[in-house]
Amino acid sequence: MRRILGAGIVAGVIGLCGWLPLAASAHGFAGKRFFPATLSIDDPAVGPEVDILFGHTKESNDDGTPTIANTTELEFSQLLTPRFGLSIGTEYDNFLPAGEAPQRGFNNLELGAKYLALVNARHEAMISFGLDAEFGGTGARAVSDSFSTISPAVFFGKGFGDLPASFKYLRPVAITGAIAPNFTTSGAEPDSLDWGFTFQYNLQYLQSFVKDVGLSAPFDHIIPVVETPMSTCLGAGCGGQTTGTINPGLIWFGRYGQIGLEATIPVNQRSGNHVGVLVQLHLYLDDLFPHSIGKPLFQ
Repeated sequence: MRRILGAGIVAGVIGLCGWLPLAASAHGFAGKRFFPATLSIDDPAVGPEVDILFGHTKESNDDGTPTIANTTELEFSQLLTPRFGLSIGTEYDNFLPAGEAPQRGFNNLELGAKYLALVNARHEAMISFGLDAEFGGTGARAVSDSFSTISPAVFFGKGFGDLPASFKYLRPVAITGAIAPNFTTSGAEPDSLDWGFTFQYNLQYLQSFVKDVGLSAPFDHIIPVVETPMSTCLGAGCGGQTTGTINPGLIWFGRYGQIGLEATIPVNQRSGNHVGVLVQLHLYLDDLFPHSIGKPLFQ
């Protein structure tokens, strides 16, 4: 539930991909390209899913007190139509500051909507638009904000299976990205811009569509990935300041779901001083329950 993009950027993405609106055969697919549910940056696909994401890192409070931060994000997504879905989610936080009492509880409730606008099977490209809302005051006071945040977003993905034969070993590469301004309801809290990209190399794509290199299970369903989730402050007092992490990791996917593991490496001093870890369990409800909750409510 990570989370308008200017018309010029959208036009550039569309122009790059050579768009022809085509239907995807299943959620997450554009032609032969599968876009997994990445851990830190929301993917461009729309589908019925359950996502559980555990995070662990060491942070510092405003007064410099070191704090162990354990977070568990929970999100459920359901399709209303084959291209439009809604999601609901929250996060359980457990902060352990050194020498102080723990701060724990559920964070604010989040609701989201996403529309799959275009899919190009030939060029393995996809673009979606979304809107997320975090409702201030719905979580435990110790861990949540009292103000609300509205975040319109654009999500895009591009696989490189259309490269010429001379670049065949680059065909398994894919890039996805998301850009989302965050507008707060508090005059004391600055707006911000979340943005980032993922860089993926799909070993199943290599094995099936480029060359059989002899990979066997489970390695033939692994996607090495690097994510770059960033946030740039847009307020007068902090305008232009950016925080974020570089997250290298692996995603293994099967028929009914996927698991993921990433490190989180701060990009600068403002982002922290310690490496963290993310662990994901993601279930595909359309494959697990194709005749019930895995179906769109309206065809």
